[in-house]
Amino acid sequence: MPRGDKDAYTGKQKRKAEHIEEGYEDRGVPKKEAEARAWA
Repeated sequence: MPRGDKDAYTGKQKRKAEHIEEGYEDRGVPKKEAEARAWA
């Protein structure tokens, strides 16, 4: 699986990561950094 390819994740996992990402963004973390943290 190439790095960054999220096709193997379930819908529930994708929604949870999106929610985590939004939480980081609300705290002032830049979008790209928030996405990286959410999927870590």
